[in-house]
Amino acid sequence: MKSRLHLIPAPLGGDDLRDVLPAPLFEVIGSLKLFFVEEFRTARRFLSKAGLKGKIDNLTLYELNEHTTREKIEGYARLLKEQDAGLISEAGLPAVADPGALLVELAHKYDIEVVPYVGPSSLMMALMASGMNGQCFAFTGYLPIKKQERRARIEQLEKISRQLHQTQIIIETPYRNDSLMEDLLTCCKETTTICIAADLTLPGQYIRTRTVADWNNSPIIIGKRPCVFVLQA
Repeated sequence: MKSRLHLIPAPLGGDDLRDVLPAPLFEVIGSLKLFFVEEFRTARRFLSKAGLKGKIDNLTLYELNEHTTREKIEGYARLLKEQDAGLISEAGLPAVADPGALLVELAHKYDIEVVPYVGPSSLMMALMASGMNGQCFAFTGYLPIKKQERRARIEQLEKISRQLHQTQIIIETPYRNDSLMEDLLTCCKETTTICIAADLTLPGQYIRTRTVADWNNSPIIIGKRPCVFVLQA
């Protein structure tokens, strides 16, 4: 029987796991002994809440994050031939805006069955709640760090959005949220629409869609919290 790589979603915040993950997934988690995780501490906490409390020491966990080399991930992929394993992101869906994507790519290369599960996605939740075009959209990920390059990229994305009527979805490291917002309001036309979706699924959840002109009239300080930016020209 072929081994499988199970793609296990994680909550976006402090939710009770059983409120956001499907019941059959807990049986899968309980059957696995091998996991690839973005960060050991949060993964152990997640697995404990998922029903493996007191059993964590019997598991094998390998770290897979942005610092993990391709060579090491290729070694991980070879382990998949021997037994079923789970891939867990820090938050949201594994392999979406997540370094685990390379392990999934290699699993296919080695003819390992890949099994995704339903779970929270901040990107899709932000798009759903934005009121923008959900039939033609692009996730552009992180923008350049340098201000000049970032502003040039924003202008490019706005142009693409206008030409294709395509919604653009952007994420940023929390401590750069307000810098990105400033650049969006500086570079985009007043009629361009921007949605701010912060702290999704958390008690302080904030979702607002306004034109650039309206945002300039009612400025916001986003602060250092998880945030998705959605743009449509």
